[in-house]
Amino acid sequence: MAGNTFGTIFKLTTFGESHGQSIGGIIDGCPSNFLLDLGAIQAELDRRKPGQSSITTQRKETDTVEFLSGILDGCTLGTSIGFSLKNADQRSKDYDKIGEVYRPSHADFTYDKKYGIRDVRGGGRSSARETACRVVAGAIAKQLLAQVGITVKSYVSQVGTVATQNSYIQLDLNQIDSNIVRCPDAKTAAEMETLIKVTKKNGDTVGGQITCVIKGTPIGLGEPVFDRLNADLAKAMFSINAVKGFELGSGFGAITMKGSNHNDSFENKGGSISTISNHSGGIQGGISNGETIYFNVAFKPVATIIKNQSTVDRAGDNVDFKGEGRHDPCVVPRAVPIVDAMAAMVILDHYLRAKTTQL
Repeated sequence: MAGNTFGTIFKLTTFGESHGQSIGGIIDGCPSNFLLDLGAIQAELDRRKPGQSSITTQRKETDTVEFLSGILDGCTLGTSIGFSLKNADQRSKDYDKIGEVYRPSHADFTYDKKYGIRDVRGGGRSSARETACRVVAGAIAKQLLAQVGITVKSYVSQVGTVATQNSYIQLDLNQIDSNIVRCPDAKTAAEMETLIKVTKKNGDTVGGQITCVIKGTPIGLGEPVFDRLNADLAKAMFSINAVKGFELGSGFGAITMKGSNHNDSFENKGGSISTISNHSGGIQGGISNGETIYFNVAFKPVATIIKNQSTVDRAGDNVDFKGEGRHDPCVVPRAVPIVDAMAAMVILDHYLRAKTTQL
C-alpha cells in the first residue's frame, strides 16, 4: 500500500490498523535540540480520543503515546522520532457480521476491489483511528511553530443546520475547549450539542464544519504551481476521514462577489505592507502574504448509522444491513485536533523548506 507518508522535509509515516495490536508512526525532519512538552502532546491526543464525552463514540482508548526513538530526556535529537499507541478496547466481534457485506459509504467496497482483501475489524487501515498518529506529529509541529510566533487553532463552526453567525475575528478562540462541541460560541454550542444528542437517539448521524485559523505566518511560505500552500492545505484536509469540502478565505462565497469587492487592496502603514481586507485567506498566488490564514473544512455524516439500509455482499447479492458497534453521531468535535495537526504539519513543512532545518 502506497501513500502512508506525508510531507517533504517534516515527514510523517504512519502504520497500523484500527483493531490491530497498535498504531504508530515515524517522524522525519524534526529539528534537533528542541525541548518538547510531552504533556502537551498527550493533551492533544486526549482531545481526539474516543469516549471523552456523551456525544462521542464510547470506545475506551487511553491513547497514551510511547516514544521509541529520536527524543532524549524530552529533547529532540534530529533523528527519526518513532512512536506507538496501543489499541486496548478493540471489540473486533462487533464487526463479525460485516465480513461479507459492503457497508454503505464506507471503504469496504473500494478496498476489496483494489487489494482483493480487507480488514473488517473496524475498517482496518481506513479507520479514523489512524488519525491519532497525525495528532502526535501535529502536536510536535505546533510546539515548533509556537517558537517562531505561529499559532494554529481550529473550532467547530457548524453542525448540521446549526452554525455560529460570528466570524473567527469576533470569537474568543481561547474558549474552544470550554464545551464538549468545541465551538467558542457558547449559545450556538448548546444548540449543536442538543442536535447531536437528538440525532444519536434516532440512530442517525450528522455532519458539520470546522474552521481553522493560522496566525503569525510569515510572508513567503508556499511554492508556485504544484506546491502552492493552499493546495497542500487542501490535500492535508482531504486526507482526513469524512472530509467532503475545503474552502480558503472567501471560498465559495467569492462566486457571487464582484472583483471590485473581492480584491484585497494593499496599504503601507509605517513601512509595513498589509491588506485592508482578507478575502484571500492569507494566501495569494499559492504563497502566504503575512495575513491570517483561515479556511473551512466540511465533514459528512458518519457512515455507520443504526438504521436499516440496503446494500450488496461480496457475492453481489442484494442484502439488508443495519449498523452496529460504537460510533460517533457527529465526528467534528473530535476532528478539531486532527485539523489542527494537519494544518500545523503543512505550515511547518513549508517553513522548513523556506528556511533551514534549524528553527
